[in-house]
Amino acid sequence: MRLDNKVALVTGAAMGIGAGIAERFVEAGAAVVVFDINAEAALQMAQGLSLRGRALAIHGDVAREEDVQNAVARTVEEFGSLDVLVNNAGIVLPGQVVDLTSADWDRQLSVNLKGVFLFSKYAIPQLRGRGGAIVNISSVHALVSYAGHAAYDASKAGLLALTRTLAVDHGGEGIRVNAICPGYIRTPMTDEWLAAEPDPETTLKQVLGLHPLGRMGTSRDVAEAALFLASDAASFISGTCLVVDGALTAAGH
Repeated sequence: MRLDNKVALVTGAAMGIGAGIAERFVEAGAAVVVFDINAEAALQMAQGLSLRGRALAIHGDVAREEDVQNAVARTVEEFGSLDVLVNNAGIVLPGQVVDLTSADWDRQLSVNLKGVFLFSKYAIPQLRGRGGAIVNISSVHALVSYAGHAAYDASKAGLLALTRTLAVDHGGEGIRVNAICPGYIRTPMTDEWLAAEPDPETTLKQVLGLHPLGRMGTSRDVAEAALFLASDAASFISGTCLVVDGALTAAGH
């Protein structure tokens, strides 16, 4: 699974799952664009990646069309092409429908769903004829419902539908589009959530107990899946979702 001479743009790549994907792609030979709303973190990430390969930091918001257009244009200007798009950026705004504000709902879908629409819209013309690949990071929340996550669940389920449609619409142009549905992944965001729990140790034990494999996933676990879907090893795989959850959903959780 190599990406030699390929150019990949990864959104939300300054930390967490996105950072893991960016690191793995550089290891696999790709030039990587680190796109993130956190300008300083994106720059630091890209500088670290540049010690091992080619990387560029671009600051922007996936929900702002001008930022997306700029990111794709700068990618092509800097590296000459675009071969892989990873739509990873996402936010979680918990709450039941009766508790969420319209602004909460709009922001959740704007980042998690509209952002994927915008990046796909402007990246696809660059991917045509190059055997291009799009990898969308969804969630097990797209497959099973969790209390108090109405907007998040809706955004991630919508992302799977968009993934299938993109695969159908652009397969004839040689573009493959797939999604990954991670379960509990140990990231800084997860650590913040655990730290805010009344009893972090008990909560952690409960979470681990949900996984037949007995652990949470790592960013590297998701990155390996993303590399597979982006590489020629998955040349006949499109329009599907790869679940990376340690059998969490298989166990009915």
